[in-house]
Amino acid sequence: MALDILLFDFTFYYPLFMSYLWMTGAIAYYFHYERDSLKCKDPLSLLRDKPLVSIIVPCYNEEDNVREVVDALSRMNYPDYEIICVNDGSKDNTGAILNELLDQYPRLRVIHQEKNQGKAVGLNTAALLAKGEYLLCIDGDSILDPDAIPWMLRHFESGPRVGAVTGNPRIRTRSTLLGRLQVGEFSSIVGIIKRAQRTYGRLFTVSGVVTMFRRRAVLQAGFWSPDMLTEDIDISWKLQVNHWDARFEPHALCWILMPETLAGLWKQRLRWAMGGSQAIRKYAFIFTKWRFRRMWPIYLEYVGSVFWAYAMGLVVALWLLGLVINMPLRWQITIVPGWHGALIGTTCLFQVMLAMWLDRRYDQRVFRHFFWMIWYPLAYWMLNMCVTIWSVPKVFARRKGRRAVWISPDRGVRMPVPETQAAPASATGLVRTQSGTHPPAAAPATVREAVLDE
Repeated sequence: MALDILLFDFTFYYPLFMSYLWMTGAIAYYFHYERDSLKCKDPLSLLRDKPLVSIIVPCYNEEDNVREVVDALSRMNYPDYEIICVNDGSKDNTGAILNELLDQYPRLRVIHQEKNQGKAVGLNTAALLAKGEYLLCIDGDSILDPDAIPWMLRHFESGPRVGAVTGNPRIRTRSTLLGRLQVGEFSSIVGIIKRAQRTYGRLFTVSGVVTMFRRRAVLQAGFWSPDMLTEDIDISWKLQVNHWDARFEPHALCWILMPETLAGLWKQRLRWAMGGSQAIRKYAFIFTKWRFRRMWPIYLEYVGSVFWAYAMGLVVALWLLGLVINMPLRWQITIVPGWHGALIGTTCLFQVMLAMWLDRRYDQRVFRHFFWMIWYPLAYWMLNMCVTIWSVPKVFARRKGRRAVWISPDRGVRMPVPETQAAPASATGLVRTQSGTHPPAAAPATVREAVLDE
């Protein structure tokens, strides 16, 4: 078969095949795992025990959001939990606000890190100081559903090898076109992929904005890696190559802020793509051992998406070139939709309708964004193409071991918050709680060495 035919067929059939693979897996997940749980009105009744849960909230420049986040966390429908907020060298009033909140919320503990060391370092520090065996990690701008804890805990009771349970992020920022498109993404792409991957056996990544971990599993896997751009992808692979199970819980809702500018969206998705490429580079060793075979499909799925991005980029380049010079007939590209376009469009419609049907119990407002959701699968593939093409060379050019630190993201359109009159945050790097002030935890590098020595 000619190279040009292979190129064109791959760029068309790969997303089509993956779409139907995801939809099939999502439907199977619904009937096998999800349908019966929809009847439950009291998730606490599903638990045999109610162990202490440590909610960890890494924060960097979150003065606009941290009050709302902590207040929401204080209202969980669960009897035994603590809240640990990690101020990772914020340059705004985040630390001062957290110190104020200590007097209002008895469950709250605050860790101040003197310098911006990255989310992974904050998670490692909090994990070492946490009192609970179960660590629920959310972002500093995320609003957790009151029933999320019992919905996630039930998975850990079902099996001793469950190492992580990821929740169901929902978009709060819906005031712009980009915000509405991302509502479609988290339903028709993210939600369906999570369900499908759980059906097929392994998750490529848990959600960094809402995941509960078994602390023993995190300890055995070696904690979060400070040099990975996406610590959620890395910890997912660390756990699963150590034969811990990762699961998805659609009832564990978490409302999140997302970029609503093109520049903010590009930076976020480029970081995600670079993190995925880092993981593929780091975990290529899985093909050397038969015991890692269950990780092969999700590895190959990601590699396939990288190949598709470059193939699609070549097709777009050929089309642009054909606008200025006469191309050979076999290399001529047309953008006028034929039967291929009709099939892709119909598939996108099916995928969106399935996503809306699956998510109707969790987000009733999702129907308002049906028109925008129809277009997102196509927009997703185009955005994925661009960031993947750009990310792969950046990953290989990036120095190994370079720490990934916080960069304040675009959090969408929101009203300004009045300036707080709080006193400046402590810059000593001490841990402050209701019971007093304590020395800081060891640096993650030291933590990892201690774990390995044990």
